[in-house]
Amino acid sequence: MSTATLPDNRLAARWFHALSDETRLEIVRLLSHGERCVCELQDVLGAAQSRLSFHLKTLKDAGLVTDRREGRWVYYTVNRAALDEIAEFASAVKPGKHAGSCERACCS
Repeated sequence: MSTATLPDNRLAARWFHALSDETRLEIVRLLSHGERCVCELQDVLGAAQSRLSFHLKTLKDAGLVTDRREGRWVYYTVNRAALDEIAEFASAVKPGKHAGSCERACCS
């Protein structure tokens, strides 16, 4: 992702909001190892179904996870492309990493 293709601030804010909670970070970490059934996540996290659903919806709305239904169970997977975009975004906004960086103290 070059500087010219950085996502708009609303998308980046949605990503970082979704990742700003310890439980959601743990969900992403767990899903980084592969697809998980919601019942598995519930057991590992010790979370109530309603609370887990809230966190999963937040992650899904931000585009960080996807789901699929198989019978009565729902399986979740991390969206690796979205995580790659976040990593590229974070790398692209490092000071001095992009064109137009001020090389001198502008306010001195």
